[in-house]
Amino acid sequence: MRHPSTLSIHEFSYELPENRIAKYPLAERDSSKLLVYKSGQISELIYRNLSEQLPADSLLIFNNTKVVEARLMFKKPSGGLIEVFCLEPDSRYSDITIAMQQKEKVYWKCLVGGAKKWKEGAITCSIDYNNIPILLEANKIEQHNDYFILELSWNLPTINFAELLHIAGSIPLPPYLNRHTEDADKERYQTIYAKHDGSVAAPTAGLHFTNQIFESFPKKNIATTNVTLHVGAGTFKPVKAATMNDHEMHAEFIEVDIETIQCIINKLDNDIIAIGTTSLRTTESLYWLGIKTLQNPRIELDDLTVQQWDPYEQSFHSISAKEALTGLQSWMQQNNFSKLVTKTQIIIAPGYSFKIINGLVTNFHQPQSTLLLLVAALVSDDWKRIYQYAMDHAFRFLSYGDGSLILNNRNFEGKSSTFS
Repeated sequence: MRHPSTLSIHEFSYELPENRIAKYPLAERDSSKLLVYKSGQISELIYRNLSEQLPADSLLIFNNTKVVEARLMFKKPSGGLIEVFCLEPDSRYSDITIAMQQKEKVYWKCLVGGAKKWKEGAITCSIDYNNIPILLEANKIEQHNDYFILELSWNLPTINFAELLHIAGSIPLPPYLNRHTEDADKERYQTIYAKHDGSVAAPTAGLHFTNQIFESFPKKNIATTNVTLHVGAGTFKPVKAATMNDHEMHAEFIEVDIETIQCIINKLDNDIIAIGTTSLRTTESLYWLGIKTLQNPRIELDDLTVQQWDPYEQSFHSISAKEALTGLQSWMQQNNFSKLVTKTQIIIAPGYSFKIINGLVTNFHQPQSTLLLLVAALVSDDWKRIYQYAMDHAFRFLSYGDGSLILNNRNFEGKSSTFS
C-alpha cells in the first residue's frame, strides 16, 4: 500500500447531483435510510432498526460536542452589514471550554464576510436579551491569510461567551445546503445528546439517533460512551492540492476523560464502532497519543498532539491498542489529569492501519473530501460500490441525508484476537 501522501484526491470523486443533497432533515430523526455494509455485502434498513445489525456486546462511541451559534451579524459605522463566523478560540486559551466561559471579552479566530469593506474601527451588534440591551463590539487584532483574530467584547458581565452566542448568533449550516438557517435547524442540526459547546458543524451521523434507538441497545448488551471533538470549519475545506502531501489537515480540539479510555480498554476484544467520522478520528488519535507517552513519559501536554502524518511516519505499529491506551492512562494519572484536552490533526486515508475502531456509522460525504478518504480507508475501493448503491437506491446525501453502517474486518491490525 502506498503512502497516503501520494494519493490524488481526484481518485475519490463521484458525480453528486444537486437534487440528491438533502436540504432539510426528515420529520423523524430515525426514519432515515441506513445502508449496511457487512463482509462486502450491502443491504438497507432504517436507522430505527440499527441495533438489529450491530454486533452483540459491542461498544458505540459518540461525539457529544454541541454546535454553537457561530454566525454573528454586525453593523459598520456607515450602516452596512458585516458577517462574522467564529471559528475557534485564539491560542491564548488552552481549550474551548475555558474560552467559552470568558466574560465581557474574548479573542477568537474568525472569518469575516465583506472584510474589505471593514476599513477601521469597531463594528457593533445590538441585542435585546429579556428587555436588557446588549452591545457586542468587534475589533480587528490580527489579520492572517485565512482568518482574523478579533477581540469581541460585550457590556453584560453576567453572561459568558457561550451564552452570548446562544443569544446573538445563528447556527452555521454547511455551505453546500445553499440556504439560510431556519428556526427548526436550532434543534435538528444538533444531536439529542449534545453537551459541550464548541463545534461549528454537527457530528452528522449522530443526528439520526433517538431515545428509541438508545433504548434498544441493552437487549444486545451494547454499551455506549462519549468523546468530544469540536468540529471546525476545516471539515468543509476542499482539497485543492494535486496530492494529499500538499493538503494541510485542519486541527481540532478533542476532550476524552480517563474513564472513557478505560471503557475502551475493557472492550478491545469486542467490536468498537464509531458513530461518525469525528468519533473515529478522536478514538484512533488516542492510540497515537498513547504511543507518544510511551516514547517519552515526561512529554508535556503542549507537545502531546497528533500531527497529520504521525500514524504513517512512526514505526510503532507492533504496540497493541491496550499497551498504548494504558500508557496514556498512566501518563494522565502521573500528571493528575482526569480529562485529556488536546488537538488532533490526524488524516485517515487508504494506507491507514486501524488500531481501535472496527466499524463506523456515517453519512454520505462530499466528493473529493477527506471524509470520503476516511471511508475508503475502511473499505478500500468498495467505497465506489457503496456510493453507487446509495445513488441507485435514492439515498439522500450529506449532512441532513441518510447514512451507512460499515462493518469490515479486512483492514484491522490492532485487534489480533478478532482480526488476524
